[in-house]
Amino acid sequence: MNDPYAPFVPHRGRTVAIGFGVVSVLVFAVLALVVPTTGLRGWSTLDSVLLLTFGLLIGAAMWRFAALRAVPSPTGLVVRNVLLTRTVTWDEVSRVRFAGGDPWVVLDLADGEQLAVMAVQKSDGPIARSEGSRLAALVQAGRTHGR
Repeated sequence: MNDPYAPFVPHRGRTVAIGFGVVSVLVFAVLALVVPTTGLRGWSTLDSVLLLTFGLLIGAAMWRFAALRAVPSPTGLVVRNVLLTRTVTWDEVSRVRFAGGDPWVVLDLADGEQLAVMAVQKSDGPIARSEGSRLAALVQAGRTHGR
């Protein structure tokens, strides 16, 4: 990759999340339409609406997984995980870890906290290792230039 500041995005996880989200919405929408809503044993319209809503909630959760990313810049990194988005400067990062049982890159921060970078996932294999190395190089370069 030529651009060191290109965003980090998952590959395999993104594809799985999009596929699962689309299938969930479609399956629950079809079920909501097909399940009978009349008669003594039928579901009410509210049941069908709730079923569709459940499918949409699963789709929204999968959309959040598909939207994982980390966007580097000369000053730091913006990390968007499933629930939170956090910005850190390169000087705040004391170490980049991507070994052992960690499913994604973990940044050790100077204040003792850890920040998962879910956009670089071990399941992406050699691409993930390359991206982890690129992130470590960006941290090193950012800390060197920041001084």
